[in-house]
Amino acid sequence: MITGGDRRAALYPVGLPLLDRRVVVVGGGQFAHRRVVGLLESRARVTVVSPELTPALEALAAAGAVTWARRRYEAGDLDGAWYAVAATDDPAVNSAVAEEAEGGRVFCVRLEDPAASNACIPAARRQDGLVAGPHGVGVAEGAAPAVAGRRAGQVILVGGGPGDPGLITVRGHQAVTQADVVVADHLAPRSLLASLASEVEVIDASKLPRGRAMAQDQINALLVERALAGLRVVRLKGGDPFVFGRGMEEVEACVAAGVPVEVVPGVTSAVSVPALAGIPVTHRGLTHEFIVVSGHVPPGHPDSLVDWAAIGRLRGTVVVLMGVETAAAIAGALIAHGRASGTPVAVVADGSTSSQRVIRTTLAGLPAAMAAEEIRPPAVWVIGDVVRLATRPDSHVEAVFRGDRPN
Repeated sequence: MITGGDRRAALYPVGLPLLDRRVVVVGGGQFAHRRVVGLLESRARVTVVSPELTPALEALAAAGAVTWARRRYEAGDLDGAWYAVAATDDPAVNSAVAEEAEGGRVFCVRLEDPAASNACIPAARRQDGLVAGPHGVGVAEGAAPAVAGRRAGQVILVGGGPGDPGLITVRGHQAVTQADVVVADHLAPRSLLASLASEVEVIDASKLPRGRAMAQDQINALLVERALAGLRVVRLKGGDPFVFGRGMEEVEACVAAGVPVEVVPGVTSAVSVPALAGIPVTHRGLTHEFIVVSGHVPPGHPDSLVDWAAIGRLRGTVVVLMGVETAAAIAGALIAHGRASGTPVAVVADGSTSSQRVIRTTLAGLPAAMAAEEIRPPAVWVIGDVVRLATRPDSHVEAVFRGDRPN
């Protein structure tokens, strides 16, 4: 029998091509989440076995990105799997998963006891501004110099862009790689979490549409608490933190508590997601304005602050965020206030990701089109003549910017 120590001495570095291969993750907490997002980047078919999931994992399951077996682990759950991850908070369950994997010749990582695993994940390590990982050692640009004694904590509010990790800013990426704590939304670039060192605390602060959500006051308190403990805290959000992202509320909470806070702007999905579908929000000779609107509440709702009558009279581009469930009401209001029912509309779902898709319709046809295509959040929709540009016979925009990215 090979012991844990013997395994470590005999490691052979190898990569696993998991494209369209079954992988089972047992556990639904933070550590499971970090492994799942990495596996999805490898295009694996992931099944998560757990009675409960973090909000971010729940969002992935609701979107069909992972299969959720909503129960405790049972013998036989690894049948047909190429790889497994034991990530529960019960060592006995993790041990049973590892034993089934060993008996079935399935490579398995047991997160709470790597020495008892028959596989290992290359560790990333940070020290004195250097990052060591499976590809060697490099300088962590912008790393703060080591300070003797307890250092002052800080919060860095990072806009992660529309989802593709390649679209986060250089400064944003630096901040994430140097963090002690990452408080992340479910729309933030998820593969960045998978690459973090194991000692980095990752807190799921997702706000699911019409579903589970961490209260904003709780998020604010977490940021302040960790920073006052002397930690470098990154608040990682999708898009730009100041575009319907409650970023200013978090800045105000930090300032009130005397916590240093830095804001790193992000690439907003209001502009980038249409662009990745070949749709510019402005175009010379076609439109002189564009407006970004939150569709979180529908027209006529007592909490709505939007002047829908004024928007209906506009001739330019209207970009709607968070407007999947309210699309029918918004389209009806715009038509009622003067926008032509035949105005072209494009809906971009899962923008910048490998599952991005685009549907084109008209303002009148929008509700039926979204229902037929079963559009779910996140999705951005664009109203205006700019939608026609990518489909013109002389246009090359869609071929270049449609969002396809190499693996």
